[in-house]
Amino acid sequence: MSSSANPLQRGRPYPLGATPDQHGVNFAVFSANADRMLLCLFDEAGTETARLPMPDCIDEVWCGYLPDAQPGLRYGYRAEGRYEPKAGHRFNVNKLLVDPYAKQLVGDVKHGPELYGYRLNAARADLSFNDADSAALMPKCLVTNDHYDWQGVKKPDVPWSETVIYEAHVRGISMRRDGIADEQRGTFAALADPRFIDHLKQLGVTAVELLPIHFFLDEPFLEEKGLSNYWGYNTLGFFAPHPAYLSSGDPNEMRDAVKALHAAGLEVILDVVYNHSCEGNERGATMSFRGLDNASYYRLIPGQERYYVSDSGCGNTMNLPHPRVLQMVMDSLRWWATAYQIDGFRFDLCSTLGREPTGFDPNGGFFDAIRQDPTLSEVKLIAEPWDIGPGGYQLGQHPPGFAEWNDKYRDSVRKYWRGDSHQRPELADRLLGSSATFNHRRRKPWASVNFIAAHDGFTLHDVVTYNGKHNDANAENNRDGSDSNWSNNWGAEGPSDDEGINETRERVKRSQLTTLVFSQGTPMLLGGDEFGRTQNGNNNAFCQDNELSWLDWSLLDTPAGSSLYAFTSRLLELRKGMPILHSLDFPTGEEIPDAGVRDIEWFNTAGDPLMPDEWDDAEGRTLALRRAKVGPDNTMLVLLLCNSSNQDESFKLPPPALGWHLLIDSAEATTEVRAITEDALLVRAHSVSLLSAQTGDGESGPAGEAAAEAEAA
Repeated sequence: MSSSANPLQRGRPYPLGATPDQHGVNFAVFSANADRMLLCLFDEAGTETARLPMPDCIDEVWCGYLPDAQPGLRYGYRAEGRYEPKAGHRFNVNKLLVDPYAKQLVGDVKHGPELYGYRLNAARADLSFNDADSAALMPKCLVTNDHYDWQGVKKPDVPWSETVIYEAHVRGISMRRDGIADEQRGTFAALADPRFIDHLKQLGVTAVELLPIHFFLDEPFLEEKGLSNYWGYNTLGFFAPHPAYLSSGDPNEMRDAVKALHAAGLEVILDVVYNHSCEGNERGATMSFRGLDNASYYRLIPGQERYYVSDSGCGNTMNLPHPRVLQMVMDSLRWWATAYQIDGFRFDLCSTLGREPTGFDPNGGFFDAIRQDPTLSEVKLIAEPWDIGPGGYQLGQHPPGFAEWNDKYRDSVRKYWRGDSHQRPELADRLLGSSATFNHRRRKPWASVNFIAAHDGFTLHDVVTYNGKHNDANAENNRDGSDSNWSNNWGAEGPSDDEGINETRERVKRSQLTTLVFSQGTPMLLGGDEFGRTQNGNNNAFCQDNELSWLDWSLLDTPAGSSLYAFTSRLLELRKGMPILHSLDFPTGEEIPDAGVRDIEWFNTAGDPLMPDEWDDAEGRTLALRRAKVGPDNTMLVLLLCNSSNQDESFKLPPPALGWHLLIDSAEATTEVRAITEDALLVRAHSVSLLSAQTGDGESGPAGEAAAEAEAA
């Protein structure tokens, strides 16, 4: 290894990263505080073959051009500078650093004391200095050729109002799927399997939202317990796909999967983690950002710059108010949206991204940058609207253009269907897209991403099977995970042989799914909930890369699983065929001209409008919602009758008393579309019924093509 004859020529400061052309490769990396930057080259065996000083630094970007270099070259960086942790600087030239803009990483991180900038057992802890070399434990960056033929396949461009999201995990989708080659299980190759795509199409979803696929690490404390970071919220490389998800080792395998999903009309949304990195707090390893420019990349506590702000709860917080850090996030997002044709992003702990020195700001730099960007403003943007920092819960406060995960929806629906008191007004607001939260700044109902279950928490099946969490497998003595699950086991903790208990559980699952699909907003299903997936009561399975987390496709072959899948598919088919159920606007409660009805009206079981005292009735567990929408020839009506009580309830049908057709009865696994000839309908305990009618010149009958086809069948 030698740097005496430096082949690096003066380079360009833009674009950042390693950019090949026909004559060589330009390298550019940001560091405002380094004294010198070294480009390190490696052979395929991981041996460092050259350590080349970058010849120039332009506007705080170190750059150099390496003639005759080609894609496939392996590299990394070392940064020289001050090691003064109390001043926020942690440069250590002995640590090999990942290029933040690396498009591909080869090899794994091997945890060891060499990764740390300080000596682990030193009396002064992170104030000490560790001169051990870390290169042998670090993955290497790869210069890539990113040409890909999309063969004319375009993004589906599904409107927000028609979007139905399916949250899934690349690995968990296929690890227990028969008929997939062993080497392809848990990878993007399996994600493109036609059977999986057919499953999604028949189910009726329009988008797959994937848990993090950026290059991420397992935490040492998990490895010590024999566990791993399954979910992937521990990023090292924001531009590189996680190697374990590529059976071929080629990033084009991910593009192949995206292309196959797009060809089937399905969008791909990525769950992205820009709020923190895998380097942890002051006791964490030095692998990239900390060694390149700790004081720029991370938010440090003012006056105590040795320590990190941790609004993420993961040890550090990325410093997005810094223009170069914000640029990195924007460049990463554009990279995925263009080079991989990704359709949208769900931002983990998005409140952190919107934090300015004064706190969360919906008009902060991150939001301004992404909303004005000509590429990113056209993709789907979804916020997880909270973090653990001061004032971190910001549901409904993100700017126009963003949808938001609505945890209040989850809690309200769970509470209502387990029979809690005081839930009637809450459920009413959730059914209308949580308008009290989102109906401002001209936002639309789709801004509320409604869900009953997500990766974090109970599955839908476990919501009706367990009263408490069962996280012992996580090796934290069941202390981790939320205690507020709003679940009900209906008489037995865990699996039961009691037919009555199981029938109630299946009924409540169907009722919750019906509520989800026919609420205003964007419905999101947790992958596997459509056929009864369970995590055995574990509500924090982030470290369970095993059969506890993987989808058990054999459930589809069971009577309960196949029945639930068919029921869910029918719900989504009806929603698709009835535009009234995914309106572009929040309802107003005003009378529709010449129709004689309001766009929304609430009724009691007697068919009379709900009075204020009834809304205030803590024990009211029934609710009737009629919605109306004017069509070309008639007024279309839908009626939702909800009964979360322990007894059957007769609902007198509001006008038009006749002409209603029953489309869904969640008390049954299947519903035969039929005309209601009486002026009342019995809604059984723990169930919901959906009806439709038309008034005007059109023939009376179910509204929408899907309902008509179902009736004909």
